[in-house]
Amino acid sequence: MAVETDPAFTAAAALLGAGVLAVPLFKRLGLGSVLGYLAAGVLIGPFGLGLFTDPEAILHVAELGVVMFLFVIGLEMQPSRLWGLRREIFGLGAFQVAACGAATMAAGIAIGFPPLVAFVAGMGFTLSSTAIIMQILEERGDIATAPGQRMVSILLLEDLSIVPLLAVVALFAPGGGEATAMDRLTSVAIAAAAVAVVVAAGRWLLNPMFRILAAARAREVMTAAALLVVLGAALIMDLGGLSMAMGAFLAGVLLSESTFRHQLEADIEPFRGILLGLFFLSVGMALDLAVIGREWPIVLAAVLAFMVVKGTAIYLVARLTRAKHGEALSRAVLFAQGGEFAFVLYTAASGSGILPGETQAVLTAAVILSMALTPLAMLVLRFVLPKPKPAEIEEDFAGAGGKVLLIGFGRFGQIASQFMLAQGLDVTAIDNDVEMIDSAGRFGFKVYFGDGTRLDVLRAAGIEEADLVAICTDRKEATSRVVEVIREAYPMKKLYVRSFDRVHTIELIEAGVDYQVRELYESAFTFGQAALEGLGVDADRAAEIAADLRAKDAERLAIQQAGGFITFGQQLARSRVTPQPLVQPKRESKRIDRPDPAPAEGARTGWS
Repeated sequence: MAVETDPAFTAAAALLGAGVLAVPLFKRLGLGSVLGYLAAGVLIGPFGLGLFTDPEAILHVAELGVVMFLFVIGLEMQPSRLWGLRREIFGLGAFQVAACGAATMAAGIAIGFPPLVAFVAGMGFTLSSTAIIMQILEERGDIATAPGQRMVSILLLEDLSIVPLLAVVALFAPGGGEATAMDRLTSVAIAAAAVAVVVAAGRWLLNPMFRILAAARAREVMTAAALLVVLGAALIMDLGGLSMAMGAFLAGVLLSESTFRHQLEADIEPFRGILLGLFFLSVGMALDLAVIGREWPIVLAAVLAFMVVKGTAIYLVARLTRAKHGEALSRAVLFAQGGEFAFVLYTAASGSGILPGETQAVLTAAVILSMALTPLAMLVLRFVLPKPKPAEIEEDFAGAGGKVLLIGFGRFGQIASQFMLAQGLDVTAIDNDVEMIDSAGRFGFKVYFGDGTRLDVLRAAGIEEADLVAICTDRKEATSRVVEVIREAYPMKKLYVRSFDRVHTIELIEAGVDYQVRELYESAFTFGQAALEGLGVDADRAAEIAADLRAKDAERLAIQQAGGFITFGQQLARSRVTPQPLVQPKRESKRIDRPDPAPAEGARTGWS
């Protein structure tokens, strides 16, 4: 007997299968995940294999992915940080929206649209895709950078712009002038009340609620609460006539300084990723290939005209606001497409009689094509723009030179340097991490900016006067390169090196370093010995085991360096230490919050 399959399960399997197959392929080709989702959507949509006939229904659900994405971004934007971006949001953002709106409206008139239709078409294209831009910025790791923060600020202003634009559409719609001033004031009051409710809930309600839920120790309830916060904030803002994404973003900002921030982000992340992928799939499915085939000249003209004109306007705005050429060009290409808010604006304009049905279909197809072209344009831009140089600091190495030259001032180098400083030795430290150098300066450390793999930098830092060079970098390749450069120029210089692993240790020994230690070696030995003592093993016995293991490790390392092979099990079989039964320690108290001992006089604090 045949078993009927639920269409919902078939649809879910098709969506997941399309994403799972397309995204890794497109990322492998260097085209990015967004284009993979869009292509998969076209393939399984009504104009491809026809597995789905109503992409709009999926799009409404998938928009929650954008909502959750903005919530996660909000969690990273503390109110003080957001306040610091107020000029970028309301200055740079408003400038770009106004310039792009005027330019795209002019392009619409040039294409042949009436002025009101050109205004709606141009402003819809002016609102860039938050989902695509944020996804690309996240994949490139640029959200936290200064150019990335400016782009986020512009996106926030664009999201806010949808509200007055919808009001303008209602005002200029046939019969739209009948709305009274009182109606408009009521709409503004409702919107303001929605914002006030979200702010009040985030400030006085959410933290106490999460404390109660955390005390209940029900993980699934915490996840449900996180989803409730996102959807609730989005729903309140939607009822107030505002953007759901802006509601979620506001909720995230209000929770950005909460102790539950990281837990919320971890709970939302899986849903956010799946729904955001579903959003891109549904956008691909919504691409009407019949309209493109029938009206391809005007669709192509609209895509090219709007993207070129908008990109040019963005570049000019960026340059006028003192952005460098590379940043301005990158912003122009990334923002040149239309976005998901264009669908909202075009649908509202079509429903109010401003946009004819065929014009709406053409504009929607143009926006979707522009979204699909953005990842390709960014790929081309990577070959056009020169590879960005690492951040540099004007450094003359004045005052550099001492008994010790320390290369790499991360966690390892910070601790190692304290021994030399405690002895009163003069230490010159160099690193190429600008943020770390700034942080070190706030704690009273002078760290010079420089690349330790360059011989001229090493000489400027005083390597010739140094009695010892401590190489504390955290990347295996960089460490090996520094050793190679120094050994070639200064073969007699004393080198003490942080090693990455056993293989790297053998390479360093063969390179002739004077001392090496694997970065986790000593801490692991200390930890293991302390664990034995915690399990009731006598301190002398634990020390004996540690000494025996050190001897075995040194023996095994020597054999491996000579090209031989010996396992830890083989060494353990001929061990000099016989295992002893454990003696369980007496549990005197369950209290673990003992105060830390006071630091020694003159000890430096604040560094791990």
